[in-house]
Amino acid sequence: MTIKRLALLTVLLTYLLIVFGGYVASSKSGMGCGPEWPLCNGEIVPAFHGETLIEFTHRVIGAILGIVSFVLFAKILRTEKSSSVRTVGYWMLVLLIIQVLLGALVVLKDLPTSVIAIHLIIAMFFLASLIWIWRRAGEKADIQTYPTNRSDQQKRIKRHFNIVLFLLLLLFGFGAYVKHESLGMVCGSFQCRNSFLPMTVPEIIQTIHRGLAFISALYIFFLVFLSFKKRWDGKLQNRLIFSAITVLIQIVLGVLTINSSIDISWAMLHLAAGTLLFALVAETRVYIGSAAYLKTKLRIITNNSVPNKTDI
Repeated sequence: MTIKRLALLTVLLTYLLIVFGGYVASSKSGMGCGPEWPLCNGEIVPAFHGETLIEFTHRVIGAILGIVSFVLFAKILRTEKSSSVRTVGYWMLVLLIIQVLLGALVVLKDLPTSVIAIHLIIAMFFLASLIWIWRRAGEKADIQTYPTNRSDQQKRIKRHFNIVLFLLLLLFGFGAYVKHESLGMVCGSFQCRNSFLPMTVPEIIQTIHRGLAFISALYIFFLVFLSFKKRWDGKLQNRLIFSAITVLIQIVLGVLTINSSIDISWAMLHLAAGTLLFALVAETRVYIGSAAYLKTKLRIITNNSVPNKTDI
């Protein structure tokens, strides 16, 4: 299996683990194996029932992901020539180890909310590193040879997506805090109690989470508008359109989650859509710095520099 295919498999497993982790939290099964790690209720393979089955399944997915990630790392060291891909491979391994340690700490310390929030944010960094490896591994072109790599437009676009990714990481962090502190219902869909302004600390935290969601969505819609106004390349525009559609789905799922009093199904779909949005934005950010994007930019510049027959 090539590095790209193995990295894609690891991306999918990570996505599954994050979403299933949301199911563990929503079903309150986080302590289904008791305050023990790596054993589950004192056993390697526990009796499969209720919360224990859910938590143990989450651990099994995590174990499979860990094995596949180590195989991916070994393959990168053995076959990948790009120093940048190898560097990200090392970061991927470091993030994986941190995730394992945080996962153990979450269980041993009886689900501390702050650690859970950090655990989710690190998972997003891990997912982003895997997406980077998936998209950049095996790139034959040396992007340093393209003069457009340092164009002002490309730098501005990168900066925009860095900001969006930062906002989404904050959104996930506050979202995890809201979820595990059971603050999801302190405000309604559009107001807190009888006021549009939050009055208590829980309401403020919930409002910050919603504010980050609103700002992130608005920023992505703005980038869609900007991509057409500035005539960015078609592949970049398509990625932004898919991201904007995912944002709309995420907004609808968020409202349905609140209206259903945090029903597990809607909460799961809400997290799944949010994680997909982060993956789409991260992949787009990687694409902007890739040889494929730079080739497209160079081709556009070259075509624009050729005079029309009517000008000759």
